[in-house]
Amino acid sequence: MRHALIFAAGLGERMRPLTDVTAKPLLAIGGKPLIVWHLEKLAAAGVNYVVINTSHLAEQFPDTLGDGSRWGLRIRYAYEGPAPLETGGGMLNALPLLGPEPFIALSADIYSDYDYARLPAQPDGLAHLVMVPNPPWYAEGDFVLQRGLLAEDGPGERLTFGNIGVYRPELVRGEALGRFKLRPMYQRAMRQGLLGGERYGGDWHNIGTPAQLAELDAALQNRPTG
Repeated sequence: MRHALIFAAGLGERMRPLTDVTAKPLLAIGGKPLIVWHLEKLAAAGVNYVVINTSHLAEQFPDTLGDGSRWGLRIRYAYEGPAPLETGGGMLNALPLLGPEPFIALSADIYSDYDYARLPAQPDGLAHLVMVPNPPWYAEGDFVLQRGLLAEDGPGERLTFGNIGVYRPELVRGEALGRFKLRPMYQRAMRQGLLGGERYGGDWHNIGTPAQLAELDAALQNRPTG
């Protein structure tokens, strides 16, 4: 798998006032922007081409990240317009830049030690999602994992989508251009038995508030080295 998509178009409303002047994925933790952690890990996993969705403060991304050559990557930017298109609309908007093969997609505003090289190059169905134990602020979770497949209900462990996955373009191809979420696409694929998943119990953080950003930044700054 050589291509990846990073969702970076959100307004970051819960992160204000920080995101009034800096796009959320460009806020720093551990001495570098959130999105750079992902770029480094994607490059280490063998990815060489990354599409970044942008909207809010879009001009800051090429100014900060350039063409990606410093990480051995080629970066392209998929501008969604002044209003973000949500995950589904953003993915569909980026498809012309991603090509016909499966690609990694992830949200810029998470932090995890998950190794992207673990992801299947060819998902069995339309997508393969990385699921994590339900955090305290989202105890209800998203989907149930049943022997490698995801379902809305039933036996199995109910988990939270970790915003990391592998997708076939067919998941959204054929939808009308515009603003829509991926969740209805997931539900349709689940009903067809075409949405795979795995459980990851390692370090994973969703960064939604300034307090969460500061807490993770402090933890990374104080992390032992060597």
